Amino acid sequence: MGSILVFGASGQLGQCLAHVAQERKVPGIVFPPEAQANILNVNGIQSIFAEHKPTYCINCAAYTAVDKAEDELELARKINRDGVENLARLCGEFGTTLIQISTDFVFAGTGNTPLVETDAAEPISVYGLTKLEGEQVIPAHTSQFFILRTSWLYSEYANNFVKTMLRLGQDRDELRVIWDQTGTPCYAIDLAGCILTIIQSQSQQYGIYHYSNEGVTSWYDFATAIFELSGTPVKTVPIRTAEYPTKATRPAYSVMDKTKAKTVLGVAIPHWRTSLATCIGRLK
Repeated sequence: MGSILVFGASGQLGQCLAHVAQERKVPGIVFPPEAQANILNVNGIQSIFAEHKPTYCINCAAYTAVDKAEDELELARKINRDGVENLARLCGEFGTTLIQISTDFVFAGTGNTPLVETDAAEPISVYGLTKLEGEQVIPAHTSQFFILRTSWLYSEYANNFVKTMLRLGQDRDELRVIWDQTGTPCYAIDLAGCILTIIQSQSQQYGIYHYSNEGVTSWYDFATAIFELSGTPVKTVPIRTAEYPTKATRPAYSVMDKTKAKTVLGVAIPHWRTSLATCIGRLK
């Protein structure tokens, strides 16, 4: 097997991939520094492909500032659509398999049953729209791709909900947290493990997959579990979305069905509380 290129190496998932690859002793995984590996710089990334001739390209680079994206459509689109297209084109030229990370935000979130890969994608935010456009530009350039949609990503790396709650819990007795948005957290270490399992098994079952941890929760219950598992004495107060207005609208229900990932890719998926306990243990 040839090398594996990771774009967006300094982000949360990129760091988790480095961690899991080291644990699993995965050979030939390359994390080019982002100064040289900007996915908008076609010549720069072309020379990286030419140098490494990768078998796999994992794209963790994205514009993820959900609220800011409402005012920065062009920038979000450049990164989340055009950058993906640049990589897809090179993957097609070099015979490289692309692994693209997408999001539950491609859905409107108006239903109440777990979302499958073939459900209609109807994003209600700029972020969700540009991530969907990123999914849509890939097939024109390569048929060798995996799109992994994930949700509520957290880990011991970078900024995320778990670390924010633990930080706020240090100096507050009470926190108000939204309870009418339902989804599933995903420990980015588990997602990194799923990606590397796809590569190590050399699966050619290309297409779109959903991957988050098992189970269902609200942000309120997630926060409560964070404080409970970390032994932080904070009272959580449930509030409605309407009481905490944000620039971008979030899906109210974005629980994703993971049956396809489990049956076709053969990945084992832990429950969100199990993975949360692992993460908190590591953070301590």
